[in-house]
Amino acid sequence: MSFADATIARLPRPVRPFAERHHELIKFAIVGGTTFIIDSAIFYTLKLTILEPKPVTAKIIAGVVAVIASYILNREWSFRDRGGRERHHEALLFFGFSAVGVLLSMAPLWFSSYVLQLRVPTVTLTMENIADFLSAYIIGNLLQMGFRFWAFKRWVFPDALGGDSEKALESALTGGGIAEVFEDEFEAHPPKVTPLRRPSRRSPDQLGDSSDPKVSKTS
Repeated sequence: MSFADATIARLPRPVRPFAERHHELIKFAIVGGTTFIIDSAIFYTLKLTILEPKPVTAKIIAGVVAVIASYILNREWSFRDRGGRERHHEALLFFGFSAVGVLLSMAPLWFSSYVLQLRVPTVTLTMENIADFLSAYIIGNLLQMGFRFWAFKRWVFPDALGGDSEKALESALTGGGIAEVFEDEFEAHPPKVTPLRRPSRRSPDQLGDSSDPKVSKTS
């Protein structure tokens, strides 16, 4: 059982069917949690050290590193059964949409920092950190994750099974769909059956017809 399946199995029974139908969303959320930890660690390390007066710059750097990790994890796990594009085209779209996501996540931080002025010395250091966390990681990440999940499924990884016939066959074999595969093939190319010819029955009177050689009797 995979980690995602184990996570779904631990969910309350009323929401379990929904989670099973949206397993890609569960995986995407797990990847998002992982990259959230990466992003947070880098952001606060930079913000509290060399980039203390430049929180937006620190957030951009942290976001870029998190996006690279996100591509690897989503490509190889969350959307591993999807594709349909050449790898370089896929990567270009992924990073392009992720850049839009970074801008979305940065917008609430910019608003709280430079419009609401929630920075030292206007507010205390504790209040500044709380405001940064809420704006960058709650509001910003919700905006970013919702946009990216929609964009990835629609544009980056558009085709289920990636148009790969080997993966489609593997899915049919492992997912109980082998009968449907053979049924579709049978309907598309029905076998040609030649009807059997029944042997003709000849009456006793026809046994000695003109085609049989006649034997003359001699006295």
